[in-house]
Amino acid sequence: MTAPRLEVDLDKIHHNARTLVQRLGERGIQVLGITKATLGSPEIARALIRAGVVGLGDSRIENIRAMRRAGVQASMSLIRSPMISQAEQVVTYSDMSFNTELDVIRELSSAAQAARVTHGIVLMVELGDLREGIMPEHLEGTVREALRLPNIRVDGIGSNLACRSGVAPDDRNMAELSELAESIERTLELQLALISGGNSGNLQWALATADVGRINHLRLGESVLLGCDPIDREPIEGLCTDAVTLVAEVIETKTKPSRPWGDIGQSAFGTRIPVVNRGPIVQSILALGHQDTDPAGLEPPPGIDVIGASSDHLIVSCGDHRLRPGDELRLRPNYSALVRAMTSPFVSKVMKGGEVGSASTVGEELSGKCVVQGPPG
Repeated sequence: MTAPRLEVDLDKIHHNARTLVQRLGERGIQVLGITKATLGSPEIARALIRAGVVGLGDSRIENIRAMRRAGVQASMSLIRSPMISQAEQVVTYSDMSFNTELDVIRELSSAAQAARVTHGIVLMVELGDLREGIMPEHLEGTVREALRLPNIRVDGIGSNLACRSGVAPDDRNMAELSELAESIERTLELQLALISGGNSGNLQWALATADVGRINHLRLGESVLLGCDPIDREPIEGLCTDAVTLVAEVIETKTKPSRPWGDIGQSAFGTRIPVVNRGPIVQSILALGHQDTDPAGLEPPPGIDVIGASSDHLIVSCGDHRLRPGDELRLRPNYSALVRAMTSPFVSKVMKGGEVGSASTVGEELSGKCVVQGPPG
């Protein structure tokens, strides 16, 4: 089998999605399955749909178009603010988009009129993370203007946290979003169907808070794919943390000094590597590099350390392991490494499984077959 490759266990992804759909459903929260880290994989999309997500969301209209053409049947949302240059594609391939700019929404309205469709929008509100979002004091005016536009349906409001600045969702900012929804409904005499609280970073809050308020929708990607919480990257209880594995092939193993010699300048990527003399070490090179993934986001097996990388080479210290050319090493990617590996044309994607039983037995089917985080203590 060719390497490098991503091995994706669809049954484990289904298990993770189904578990979160059930837990959040008990709190009145629906899950939008996010496919942006998967390059719009139809197989992963179908695993999410079988798990009960309310729809699929992606940040690239190209991915949504690819899923449509692959025959994926689901409501689809563009979760990044649309580009005006893609307005026609947005209303053609997505049912709903997340927006912040009236100029963009006007273009969507024109495109929707031409296509004779009605396009749903969610207006994103800035709550402190300083990525996208309308300032709260301008939300009412934006909603008023959007409501006047033909072929545009205002489906709800939303927010994004724990992303650019790492601001954690909590009772304060989620209560602010709920209050904004109620104020808009009261003032403009309308009903907002969807209050989208955020992403996988909202899980700690959503599953622990006493009152979720008006929040009835979350957009989940990383937690489903990797089984961890983006706030602290800790495993989530009951989820598989090994649904995705990056496999690379060894192309060299030699004993070498740990300290480079000669005049030291910048590396190929403009950094200066700390010089540490640990004496001779056994190091292996894998056919994998910055062109394929984020080397800093890879977790090797115990006893092996990633010690360097270039465009096409990943250097590991082997410890007591003796790796030979042709051997394969299995690495666990974090979200950054996963996104880059999924989008690299040099990394093969291998889907496994995909035929799971009923929701009541999926946990039993996977028992002993994946790394599952148990309850604390």
